[in-house]
Amino acid sequence: MNFDNFTNVTNTQERDLEMSRVFPSLMRKVYIWMTMALAITGVVAYGAGNSPALIQFLYMGRGAMIVMALVEFGIVWYLSSRIDKLSLTAATIWFIIFATVNGLTLGWIFAAFSSAAITKTFLVTAGTFGAMALIGSTTKKDLTKMGGILFMALIGLIIAGLVNIFLKSAMFDFIVSGIGVLVFTGLTAWDAQKIKRNLQMAPDADEGAQKIALLGALSLYLDFINLFLYLLRFFGNNRN
Repeated sequence: MNFDNFTNVTNTQERDLEMSRVFPSLMRKVYIWMTMALAITGVVAYGAGNSPALIQFLYMGRGAMIVMALVEFGIVWYLSSRIDKLSLTAATIWFIIFATVNGLTLGWIFAAFSSAAITKTFLVTAGTFGAMALIGSTTKKDLTKMGGILFMALIGLIIAGLVNIFLKSAMFDFIVSGIGVLVFTGLTAWDAQKIKRNLQMAPDADEGAQKIALLGALSLYLDFINLFLYLLRFFGNNRN
């Protein structure tokens, strides 16, 4: 082996060693950010759902809910499209704002369902999410093709939900909810694998890599919230 080849091998080994050191740290950040966002959403939703004034203002008409939904969509789009130009601090603040607005959006849950039903659904969601995230992070099988199928199913799910606004069919809603559980269960595994692969390519834990971790946290947060909402339709029979 000549000197140049020896140098290349050494540099490669050094990069692999550095990646092995920073990867666990970056993965921890993903789940810390996700947990932080879920905690913020939960606290805000609890407060909103137990405030008669906020219930009256936010949930008795469609105007406020539509505005909040548009704000949420705008934040997700802005974060995803501008992440390279945002600082890590700014991106984190936007993530916190999103979690807060989503908490206001979901406050009706605490007004409509009992604490027992919400707790039971949360525990089932956490168990399912944890299992699928572990599978996605450890499996050797490439889930890329599954992601494309799940994305198409997600579009169909959105369309079906919109259609049922007019149909108001309980049976159709039950079927859509079942499909929703399957879709977001699969998306959890797919996102977990995608995040792992993206972070494994990060040469160090610089701001760019941490912003990738932040976007990963946002993806998993959305998977968790949507999985929770669809499961709530099955486990939330015990209403207030």
